[in-house]
Amino acid sequence: MAVTRLARTTPRRKSLPLRADNTAAVGMVTLVGAGPGDAELLTIKALRAIESADIILFDRLVSEDIRALFPKGTPAFYVGKAKDNHSIAQADLNDLLVAKASEGLHVVRLKGGDSFVFGRGGEEMLALKKAGVRVVVIPGITAGATCYAGIPLTHRGISQGCTFVTAQGETELNIDWQALVRCDHTLVFYMGLSRASMIENKLLQAGMSANMPVALIENGCCKQQRVIKGSLKELAELVVAEKVQSPALIVVGKVVELANDLQWFAEAAAPLAGQSDLTKMSA
Repeated sequence: MAVTRLARTTPRRKSLPLRADNTAAVGMVTLVGAGPGDAELLTIKALRAIESADIILFDRLVSEDIRALFPKGTPAFYVGKAKDNHSIAQADLNDLLVAKASEGLHVVRLKGGDSFVFGRGGEEMLALKKAGVRVVVIPGITAGATCYAGIPLTHRGISQGCTFVTAQGETELNIDWQALVRCDHTLVFYMGLSRASMIENKLLQAGMSANMPVALIENGCCKQQRVIKGSLKELAELVVAEKVQSPALIVVGKVVELANDLQWFAEAAAPLAGQSDLTKMSA
């Protein structure tokens, strides 16, 4: 997605009135978690922040349905990142947030999932705090939500915990693979498609069974969600053979075997072809 250059002009302030002495109000930034994709999974507080924004800076994983909720007339700009294709460097984005808030604007920084779960929300907040900018954080449902795929991350007698892991990093991944296998938790890898072969090999080398169930969840919690299931020994092969595209989660664990019995989303969404939400189900 191409990025429109941000104008330095200041749009009409909607949310920050003048002080009693008629001096300009001080701007602020709200870090908003947009959830995993379904617009109806936005929190009420997140929607209110979007509606009150003077400007919105949004990530790649903010779904089309959520972008449709942006108020008409509110400037909204894409500042997302894909592998090896960042629309803006993180340091420049931090400076941009500071600059726009310094103009007296209410800036909504909208991120897929939760801002503090592999979303660089902490980095941006540190930069804003250092610059003296007021920051509010609104959490969102993390992109690691797997219930739309019929996969419970924990289940009595099967998995007593889950571990979220990012498969991306500025350096080689510093992961204790043997510890991951030893804890016998459900493993959820974010941003792992390009490293599926490495994940497969590292888990096998650490002693995980080659037959451990795995699932690839593409476009989770969206109308176009796709779930591909298999075993650990064929993880990398599945990514290629099924042409899995980002965004996608890799789920590893025995709970994946429950997906067939617990799947519900495909059946619920089937009558809603062409519709963007689930509210019509009860109509």
